[in-house]
Amino acid sequence: MRFRYAMVCSSNQNRSMEAHFLLKRQGLDVASYGTGSHVKLPGPSAREPNVYDFGTPYKQMFDELRRKDPELYKRNGILQMLKRNLNVKLAPQRWQDNGGDGVFDVVMTFEEKVFDSVLEDLNNREQPLMRTILVMNLEVKDNHEEAAIGGRLALELCQEIEGNETWEDTIDDIVAGFEKQHRRKLVYSISFY
Repeated sequence: MRFRYAMVCSSNQNRSMEAHFLLKRQGLDVASYGTGSHVKLPGPSAREPNVYDFGTPYKQMFDELRRKDPELYKRNGILQMLKRNLNVKLAPQRWQDNGGDGVFDVVMTFEEKVFDSVLEDLNNREQPLMRTILVMNLEVKDNHEEAAIGGRLALELCQEIEGNETWEDTIDDIVAGFEKQHRRKLVYSISFY
């Protein structure tokens, strides 16, 4: 059976896009989203982030930051991250705005507040299909190294789910096996469309 996956993080598009990139490369049906009000990328200081609207093309962000300070954004990995992102899709999308294109079997988040936000959004939507959706959180620190590790773990977890006819019957065993093997806690919940 083929499942449809959504990778969701907060507002900087690093963790979800790394997972999206890896799952897409393995031929899985995947999309990625942020939950914030804007896309925020590190700037010259913590008080000066680069803020973009969802829907702003990654190429535009890349070109703008390369013009502003190519050394800074090369050194902190933002240009490389944006280059990866623009090879995956045109622009960042916001989870709450996914509407009709967003019927997924599994949603993977990378921090607890995003997990809570996705569940709240799903619970506030109408559920005309009454179709189950698995929402999982794999806690991943927001840096390039951890995003790479988290992406590989998300891929492994999704491949394990993909290998089962119905995740509803095996999710407890999948989670227990994953936690034991990787010594990382997973939180999950079931919601509906």
